[in-house]
Amino acid sequence: MVSTEPLIHAEHISRTYELAGEKVHAVRDITLDVHRGVFIAFVGRSGSGKTTLLNLLAGLDSPTEGSVIFEGRDLSTFNENDMVDLRRHRLGFVFQSFGLLPLLSAYENVELPLRISGVASGERSRRTKEVLEIVGLMRRSKHRPYELSGGEQQRVAIARAIAMKPSLILADEPTGELDSTNAQSIFGLFQEMVREEGMSIVATTHDQTLLDMADEVHRMHDGQIESTWTLADDVDPENPHARFMPPVPTESTT
Repeated sequence: MVSTEPLIHAEHISRTYELAGEKVHAVRDITLDVHRGVFIAFVGRSGSGKTTLLNLLAGLDSPTEGSVIFEGRDLSTFNENDMVDLRRHRLGFVFQSFGLLPLLSAYENVELPLRISGVASGERSRRTKEVLEIVGLMRRSKHRPYELSGGEQQRVAIARAIAMKPSLILADEPTGELDSTNAQSIFGLFQEMVREEGMSIVATTHDQTLLDMADEVHRMHDGQIESTWTLADDVDPENPHARFMPPVPTESTT
């Protein structure tokens, strides 16, 4: 059941950069609510502002205008300790570049955030093995990132993000390096986390299957939300789980 109080409320946020003496409007006046237990997807061509928007919602970047409210509190008021607590316990991020530590094994990359957060040894081991099993990589757990394929590295990054069971996962093209079989597995995992764990997921994607599973789909263009579909939109009465959306852009980067 969706809570009436949003987990995140973005109020008229914009992000402008100076590049070679010119202003670049990466995000333009977006207002957005992310409720608990929902799966939201963003789609749009390269440069449309999707990744910048995720960074703003995560507090990795600050809006030039507007505010981002997380669990009732403006992120601009968070001090360093508040941000550390947010990222350790309540927020998981899956980066396009994976962000794995090259000298650590897959197991150690997943286990490290749990260790830093003070999770007890036995529980830390249980959770690490559990999420590696979920993404199908327990047998590769001793391998370092350079010994893994791009798809395997992406699955390690996803395992690391979900290990702490955060309130929110922000995922930038989480299935971009996965084959269809592993992508389908990750889709199912995301749905399970939303439905059973009550997590919220905000993802950028070009994968139509992932879009079809989302509760909301927002198409971005030129830093703005151009159009929005919800699960109830364009439903075929004879196939209530299907809906029509215009073809998604084929570019694979944001």
